[in-house]
Amino acid sequence: MTASTPSVTPASGQTPARRFNWKRATLHGFLIVMSVIWLLPLLWALYTSLRPFSDTAQHGYVSIAHTLTLDNYVNAWNDAELIRYFFNTAVIVVPAVIIVLLLSSMLAFVLSRYSFKFNLAMLLLFLGLNMLPPQVLITPLYQMFRRQPELLYDQYMGIAIVHIAFQLGFCTFVLSNYMRTLPKELNEAALVDGASVWKTFYAIIMPLTRPAVAALAVLQVTWIYNDFFWALFLMSTGSKFPITSALNNLKGQYFVDMNLVAAASLLVALPTLIVFFALQKQFISGLTLGSTKG
Repeated sequence: MTASTPSVTPASGQTPARRFNWKRATLHGFLIVMSVIWLLPLLWALYTSLRPFSDTAQHGYVSIAHTLTLDNYVNAWNDAELIRYFFNTAVIVVPAVIIVLLLSSMLAFVLSRYSFKFNLAMLLLFLGLNMLPPQVLITPLYQMFRRQPELLYDQYMGIAIVHIAFQLGFCTFVLSNYMRTLPKELNEAALVDGASVWKTFYAIIMPLTRPAVAALAVLQVTWIYNDFFWALFLMSTGSKFPITSALNNLKGQYFVDMNLVAAASLLVALPTLIVFFALQKQFISGLTLGSTKG
């Protein structure tokens, strides 16, 4: 006879102790450290914005604050006339985002739903041109814009056109890859029912692409809103600047109040945070939808 070892069962209401997972703990520790490092400049800007300039001038920026106040935010809003520059930004961002999403969805529909000789080459061309750094193109673009001052140089439409041209390739690439996951039978069924190409696009394909379009809309609003480079070179009238480039107006010829600049920068960052948190659900669903498809 072989003796059987009695099995030990945990007492009622108790769960067996789990072994400590060093890999998971290391990963969480690494992520926490990286999060703190990423948030440190933002927290330091917030700390600086709450200190008056006299306090930092006397004790230095790396010191314990003796006075905390919201005066920098009030002065930044009133003296910098941020409401005007927010309006300038909206005039650029809203039409640019709408046109980018409209054109890229049309291009993606053609490149993904129909097969022809150069569709893959065109897609790669869109993606490749989008990877060009802006600094490479600023000289020819500046010369071209200067020759058209009524339409392009120092005009909202000129800045919007630049953003449309640069963002069109990325959005087309993303939407075309997403549309490729939709069954081809949708087009065939629409064709059998007598639907035109345009009706197939806006009535069948676009409703199914709505999560991806929402995710791209959040990204485009954030990227175009945060742009600092193009308006700085392609606009000359300070009162026409978008909000991010207008922060450069807070710099004086001989003196820069970094506390005021920090407060204005945080005020400028608020709209992008509001857009992201308002559309967070659509943004995340758009990025993850289709990730489990084969």
